[in-house]
Amino acid sequence: MTTAPTRPELDVQPTPLALLLLGREADPRSERGVECPGDLPSPSDPDLVERARAAKEKLGSKVFVLGHHYQRDEVIQFADVTGDSFKLAKDAAARPEAEYIVFCGVHFMAESADILTTDDQKVVLPDLAAGCSMADMATAEQVAECWDVLTEAGIAEQVVPVSYMNSSADIKAFTGKHGGTICTSSNAKRALDWAFEQGEKVLFLPDQHLGRNTAVRDMGMSLDDCVVYNPHKPNGGLTVEQLRDAKMILWRGHCSVHGRFSLDSVDDVRERIPGVNVLVHPECKHEVVAAADYVGSTEYIIKTLEAAPAGSKWAIGTELNLVRRLANRFADEGKEIVFLDKTVCFCSTMNRIDLPHLVWALESLAEGNLVNRIQVDKETESFAKLALERMLALP
Repeated sequence: MTTAPTRPELDVQPTPLALLLLGREADPRSERGVECPGDLPSPSDPDLVERARAAKEKLGSKVFVLGHHYQRDEVIQFADVTGDSFKLAKDAAARPEAEYIVFCGVHFMAESADILTTDDQKVVLPDLAAGCSMADMATAEQVAECWDVLTEAGIAEQVVPVSYMNSSADIKAFTGKHGGTICTSSNAKRALDWAFEQGEKVLFLPDQHLGRNTAVRDMGMSLDDCVVYNPHKPNGGLTVEQLRDAKMILWRGHCSVHGRFSLDSVDDVRERIPGVNVLVHPECKHEVVAAADYVGSTEYIIKTLEAAPAGSKWAIGTELNLVRRLANRFADEGKEIVFLDKTVCFCSTMNRIDLPHLVWALESLAEGNLVNRIQVDKETESFAKLALERMLALP
């Protein structure tokens, strides 16, 4: 009788990222965040609305509540202002008298608000686990390694980093330290125009689709001018020749919501709704953007629908909370507004900010207990602010 050979034991150590994904590790600097401390009220509590209203009234001018467009209606009703991430961060900075900034959005947005507000102001995120999957796709360590690859290829001095607002404070700081700027989906072309005046190539972080769509659709580059750097492959999965030939080095990141839309979604909605206008966010894939009638930021989408004639039909490729809110808002004007895809898709991390978390945060502040403060360290803040200021100075 023979026995099966024993397998040698492998000394395999899980990576920090793997442990994080398995729930065995917590990284407070990660967009995935950590569990929220404290006892939350029950989501079935019928008094939640009144409790939120009472706590906000008690705090008075000491609190300023920001609500991103993608937030639930139950949360948006308590926002002092609504908008996209950068608009909200600027609104927070314009209210220095508010001691507490409660940001109903996700982690990177609260970081940006902390960077732009005064040291005396305290930014609070109602649920620390409200992160951003796109921002998670580029860590400081990965980007530093990428820069080493560009240096070894002999092109780092030609490369200007441009980082999307949807990135962590660490990535914004890297961008500032290496002479780059931040962009939003509204000013991405202006940011790239500026970057190409400073250097010959751009490293675009972390959303490949916004970078590609802006370069090809708005700036007349070809798809061949773009390469995708994959941080999970040696040298990003690229040869030295590919890096040297490229104008746009796109980070392999994407939005989990906008990445769901496909060319089939566009074809299907045109077949179902004759005469429909397809309006999508530039975080969508290139083939979706190329097939759409209109492309623009969240603010652009809202303004386009405001200006649309009564009775017009629209299929919108962006987050469902906003699409549903717009459909209800313009229903009386006879504007038919539908979600681009048949599959319902909320931003799961945005949806972590619900009424129980907001009530808990507001009541805690009203009782004098500071909870879930988002605070960027001074060195990171300094370089991140430098990158943001370069964006603010764009023509």
